[in-house]
Amino acid sequence: MHGVLNYITWGGAEGINLGFFTIHYYSLMWIMAFLVGWFIMAKMFRIDGIPKEKLDPLFMYTFLGAILGARLGEFLFYDPSAFIERPIEVFLPVQYSPGSSTLFGLLDNYEFVGFQGLASHGATIGLIISSYLFVRNHLPQKSLWWLLDRLAITVALGGSFVRIGNFINSEIIGKPSDLPWAVLFVNQSSGYGEVVPRHPAQLYEAFGYVLLFGLLWFIYTKTNKKFYNGYILGVFFIILFGIRFVVEFFKEDQGVEWVAQTLNMNLNNGQLLSIPFILIGVFLIMTSKNRYVHEKNTL
Repeated sequence: MHGVLNYITWGGAEGINLGFFTIHYYSLMWIMAFLVGWFIMAKMFRIDGIPKEKLDPLFMYTFLGAILGARLGEFLFYDPSAFIERPIEVFLPVQYSPGSSTLFGLLDNYEFVGFQGLASHGATIGLIISSYLFVRNHLPQKSLWWLLDRLAITVALGGSFVRIGNFINSEIIGKPSDLPWAVLFVNQSSGYGEVVPRHPAQLYEAFGYVLLFGLLWFIYTKTNKKFYNGYILGVFFIILFGIRFVVEFFKEDQGVEWVAQTLNMNLNNGQLLSIPFILIGVFLIMTSKNRYVHEKNTL
């Protein structure tokens, strides 16, 4: 990446080629998000007196919940016709490519590309469902709100890794801009239109999520709000999806945007899907005093 005149040029990067397949940087950023999240959650478990052996099943529940939710959300919110036209691509990390072969030769005319379409709103729903199942099966002494408060802290930081992965992939790019930090995405998709300097909207979100992580960590470690179940999650919903709502003004629309087209409210899919989460966040904060748990009430 290098500066040219009054904008920055980014040629993009696909990943690490291992010969038989390529590890995409976007996939690596998702892995980094989960690994960093594991270490942060381990620290919170130590603080809260939760047995460390609970971490491994939690990792599997949240990993599957986030990936499946994000994948299904991508097609449900942005490309619902794919469930009929390209069902294999919905459920497997492959893309149609005549003459190719993947999954050790079991799937002809498809190549491995990783999960490139992942919707954050779907991931959020998937995480809530998988968290409920984890608490029910592995941590019945705690409430779902207790776990979601702590997961919110890790997700805030993890989201920044994902958006950096989007930047590396030259996807979810911003609208044209003449600002000095505008980025010329040389290898952007033709679906975004002309190759011109654009807002690095992915980095706007990534920076906002890092700041959100710092705020949530402060609330968890320096205040007593972690004993008000749902409070941290409420702050997370309001700020994270508030960031998403604002940054969407600087982004190009993604996919079909059928939700926005159906409601016809001069907002895009990302904004319309963020509003319910913001409202839920307000409700959680306002009612968190009813879910107060004494600090000694731990495992």
